[in-house]
Amino acid sequence: MWRHARLKAALYGAGMESSEALPVALRETIDADLGTLFEFQADAEASAMAAFPSRDLPAFLEHQAKIEADPSAITRTIVAGGEVVGSIGSWPAEGDRDVGFWIGRPHWGNGYATAALRAFLAVDLHRPLRAHVADHNVGSRRVLEKCGFVLDHSTQEEDVLEHVLVLTD
Repeated sequence: MWRHARLKAALYGAGMESSEALPVALRETIDADLGTLFEFQADAEASAMAAFPSRDLPAFLEHQAKIEADPSAITRTIVAGGEVVGSIGSWPAEGDRDVGFWIGRPHWGNGYATAALRAFLAVDLHRPLRAHVADHNVGSRRVLEKCGFVLDHSTQEEDVLEHVLVLTD
């Protein structure tokens, strides 16, 4: 729980959603976040863990512009201690709705993903929500399970075993 209301106000500010579990906040992504978010996704170890290829800067910025232009996409930057630690979002995909998150490797293991996903589930009320996670990404799968997602099915995508988890309520 928060001991100092001023700290809470400083961390969350106007227009930010929070999770009481950890000092994380979700806010609209701003241009100043993009450099940090680009570096997070460009990290080779993080990219391998997510089984998702990094984008070069022009491709990254093009993808961000596409997301921003899509009114059905919901994206937030994850902030902890006044620092950008990752991003989270949801979007329509193949007739369903997918959710995904990315935590910068320097911030792994701090509970930020779980706290951010819990807060995000109060922002995006669409159900069911699907999440795709590589078999070797045990940390992200555990985050999803802590937040109520259950295994729907698994599939082999090229050289990666992928699990699809779903949240129905």
